Amino acid sequence: MNKFKYYFILLLAGVAIVSCNKGDDDPEPVPLRDYKVQYAADNDSIVKYLKTNYIKEVTANFDITIEKIPAGGTQTSIWDQTVYPLQSRDVYNHDVTYKVYYLSLNKGTGESPLNTDRIYASYTGSLLNGTVFDSSYGLGRSFELYMYASQAVIDGWGEIFPQFKTGKPGAPAADGTITYTDFGAGVMFLPSGLGYYGGGTDNIPAYSPLVFSFKLFSLQRLDHDFDGVFDYKEDINGDGYIYDFRDTSRYPTPPASMVADDTDKDGIPDYVDTDDDGDGFSTYYEITKPAEHIGWVNGVFNGVSTYYPWDPVADNPDTPNTDETEPRGIPRRPTGPLKTEGQPESIDNPRSFVDDDYKAAGRLRIHLDKNYPYQKK
Repeated sequence: MNKFKYYFILLLAGVAIVSCNKGDDDPEPVPLRDYKVQYAADNDSIVKYLKTNYIKEVTANFDITIEKIPAGGTQTSIWDQTVYPLQSRDVYNHDVTYKVYYLSLNKGTGESPLNTDRIYASYTGSLLNGTVFDSSYGLGRSFELYMYASQAVIDGWGEIFPQFKTGKPGAPAADGTITYTDFGAGVMFLPSGLGYYGGGTDNIPAYSPLVFSFKLFSLQRLDHDFDGVFDYKEDINGDGYIYDFRDTSRYPTPPASMVADDTDKDGIPDYVDTDDDGDGFSTYYEITKPAEHIGWVNGVFNGVSTYYPWDPVADNPDTPNTDETEPRGIPRRPTGPLKTEGQPESIDNPRSFVDDDYKAAGRLRIHLDKNYPYQKK
């Protein structure tokens, strides 16, 4: 009997412990702070940082040192200095229009990435108190700016890197490394809403504004819908940014200044739309190069690509075994003679392509023209 009581009491104690542990292990989730309220606090902190810190040094290789102005110091703040003027960009995200400040140490001389391209860049990230939480230690690393990538970077990077240009690669060293010159270099000051926000990491407290110094060495153009047209060529207004407004969490009420870049107005931006003009024919199908247009055509060599480039391109001297020459771009609807003159133009009596159809400036490319291919009656 005593033995039974002992085990019964032990069982009750175990149940009590499990009940207590369950409450401790499953705390109520803490809701995220309001984005607009948090931005107001972040902006105050960033402006204060810019007014109480100064640029101590920028080396010939655009390495920057920022330090706090000491009490009684006469150093000119980042906010007031004019050697590297403080710039800003308005960014709409999570129903907040952020004013993102950045310094341009060097603009760069190459191409600007689109906000969905892959970049090769070095960086150092720190908190406003100067604590460095991550760094590539001056070495370039590859990052995809596309915010929906499996290993996407924070939103702020995709908004600021397109403001800079890539550099010029030098000859590879004996170990294969490449040194770049004339690359874009700068510093971005990001509110937490464009960083890790309420998530944070081991080294980054939740709701922390972030400072990134960076160098943009090179880029890789990407084609996210695999339709044969790079994303940057699907940026209709050419502003360097494309967005997917189906993401109503990020973009609940986009301002008029944000362009949808959606040719057929079906709600799917061209860069992820496999049928850009909504005519029932895929973009890839419409721009696929016919076999008779590959190789020597009318005395001119055409490259072996399976689709037309957007615009004519020259052979790449760095690939001596392949000739990428593309003297013509994606054509417009053909304007040449009809197959049978005197008969109406139709799918059975199409016009032929003439040279200007591939080269004329401002032409409406066939994959954006709803009247091509011809529709059966």
